[in-house]
Amino acid sequence: MKTKLHHPTQLNLIRHGEVEERYHNVFGGSRIDMGLSPLGRQHAQAVAAWLAETPLDAIYASPMLRVQQTLAPLAEARGLKPIIIPSLREVDFGDWTGYRWEGVQEHFGVSSFDWLEIIGSVGIPNGETATELADRVEPALLKILQDNPHKRVAVFCHGGIIRVILALMLSQPLKHMAHFNIQYGSISVVEVQPERKHAFEIELLNFCPPFPVVVEAPLVKDD
Repeated sequence: MKTKLHHPTQLNLIRHGEVEERYHNVFGGSRIDMGLSPLGRQHAQAVAAWLAETPLDAIYASPMLRVQQTLAPLAEARGLKPIIIPSLREVDFGDWTGYRWEGVQEHFGVSSFDWLEIIGSVGIPNGETATELADRVEPALLKILQDNPHKRVAVFCHGGIIRVILALMLSQPLKHMAHFNIQYGSISVVEVQPERKHAFEIELLNFCPPFPVVVEAPLVKDD
């Protein structure tokens, strides 16, 4: 990724929380607008709690429901209105959409576990290739950075999008996206320092903040 940047920015890249149970191990991508599971809502609260003391100047986000539900606790606590960027939506899985992981092997004759390598090479039928994905993500990423000199921003999006962003920043071939493990509710922090030899420095990768501890008041017995 060749930058035209002149000022530092801190990016907090956050993947949405766990999705509804009926969509577990289902290729939903950009075509199925699923919400969060109860555990996913806990992920959202954990992210908000962990970032409670982090100065943030802006929140950017994918328009998809699971992302909007994940950012809601943090946005409400900070009084920040998220800036929606459609090009941060998840990968389009094409003909795989709606299939469970095991169903992809049965219907398409390939291992679903290789999906990152597949979109990085031949692509999924009627879906996005890694190159097409990067072509829509990179301009959005550059605009975020150019609009936020000397600022800290949160970007709520998807596992596939975060992998693309990291590959672009590190000038890695897109087929190497599979080397990044990005879990539900995880935070990855990148310091952008254009004046340095290595302009993009990963400060934190795939960190899953602990769930907030709820302390219940002791029961008071009547005498």
